[in-house]
Amino acid sequence: MLTAICRFTGSSKTNLKSSVQRSLRAKLVEQFPLLAPHIDEILPKKSQLSLLKAPERLSLYALGNEVLFFQHHDDALFPSLRLVHKFPNCFPTVQVDRGAIRFVLAGAMLMCPGLTSPGARLPAEGEGYNAGMVVAVNAEGKENACMVGMLKMGTDEIKKVNKGIGVETVHYLGDGLWRLDAD
Repeated sequence: MLTAICRFTGSSKTNLKSSVQRSLRAKLVEQFPLLAPHIDEILPKKSQLSLLKAPERLSLYALGNEVLFFQHHDDALFPSLRLVHKFPNCFPTVQVDRGAIRFVLAGAMLMCPGLTSPGARLPAEGEGYNAGMVVAVNAEGKENACMVGMLKMGTDEIKKVNKGIGVETVHYLGDGLWRLDAD
C-alpha cells in the first residue's frame, strides 16, 4: 500500500474544512480510545489540517509538514510512526523478538513465530486484540515502535496457530512515509 508514497510528488495538497477535521477527530478517538486525552495536542482546534492525496487512493493527513495519520480508501486510519513515538501508550502494541527486527525493517510481513517466541510479547489470554485491528509493533530491547500494521488474525489465535502471517506491514521505519516531508 505504501509503495505509492515513494512516487508521491505532493502536488495534490488541500486544506480540510473544520467540519471534516471534527469528524476525523471523532473517528480517531473512536478507533483509538486512549488518544482521547491527547487529541487536542495532536489536532489543535485552531490548526489547519491538510489532506495529501497519493496514488492508489491513499490519503495522508498532515499538520504542517508532519503526516499524522493515513488511510486507504475508507479503511481504518493508521497512525504514522512519528505519532506513535510521541504517544506510545495510546495505541495497541505487540512486540517481536530480536530475530524478526531485520525482516520488519525490510518491510516483510510479520510472521506468527516472531510474535510467540521468547522475547516477543502479546496481550494476555482473554485480553487479546481482534483480527483487523491496527497495532504498533515494538522490537525486543528497543524503546520505540518499528512498525505499524494490521493484525491478520487475533492475538489469541496467533498463540494457538503459530503459523502464517500475524501482522500485515503497513508502515515501517525507513519506508517512503517515514522519509516523506509533507511540505
